[in-house]
Amino acid sequence: MSDPDSTARVALVTGGGRGIGREICLGLARAGQKVAVADLRVPEATETAATINAEGGTAIAVEMDVADADAVAGGLMSVTDELGPVEVLVNCAGWDVLTPFVATDEDFWDRVIEINYKGPLRTTHGCLPAMIEAGFGRIVNIGSDAGRVGSSGEAVYAGAKGGVIAFTKTIAREVARRGITANVVCPGPTDTPLLEEIAAATDTSDKIIGAMARAVPMKRIGQPHEVAAAVVFLCSEEAGYITGQTLSVSGGLTMA
Repeated sequence: MSDPDSTARVALVTGGGRGIGREICLGLARAGQKVAVADLRVPEATETAATINAEGGTAIAVEMDVADADAVAGGLMSVTDELGPVEVLVNCAGWDVLTPFVATDEDFWDRVIEINYKGPLRTTHGCLPAMIEAGFGRIVNIGSDAGRVGSSGEAVYAGAKGGVIAFTKTIAREVARRGITANVVCPGPTDTPLLEEIAAATDTSDKIIGAMARAVPMKRIGQPHEVAAAVVFLCSEEAGYITGQTLSVSGGLTMA
């Protein structure tokens, strides 16, 4: 499945059961990493892990709700017990609903922030000590172009993703001398189950996805494996001199 001479690291991917997260899990496994597929959706995480194992890789499924501090702590303990300390962390779990800001309330704000912002805080806080002790780590947080330039109907989500970008840069500075890198990959509109759910929650789902595609210079939405390829590179040994960076994988939607 991978180069036998490559270093097998322990990788944890949140939201790894489907969409972009699933492709990241597959890509990391094919690069020789041992993968913990963390997700609320246990059947999907189990299927992803089974696919990796069937291809000759090593993977386990881990039930994890990133909005629950105890669930994160318990999941990290399970990963450490079964595979070893986490050396590669990818925060991909996310959630949103397209809603004008004036139509939202604090319960909605809290859910978006708990999953999209505090989720990465929890997992990073749990994984960093072992990375610092080992003198190696790769952290890649999945942001969004919404967090770079804003996105109508996604005010709270965009704010949370903007927070993830700033948080990641700060972590990159704090641990730069410890052999740990931290970067952000920002997908543009991507063909995922979450995008389908967000669009389906509106009365004009086809128009929304069509408008997203037209806004992209390449005139199409992205595919999960295209985002995963960037993440896998940033998680690699070869990317050791890249840190604190924000990379958009968006067909040119954002060029900054």
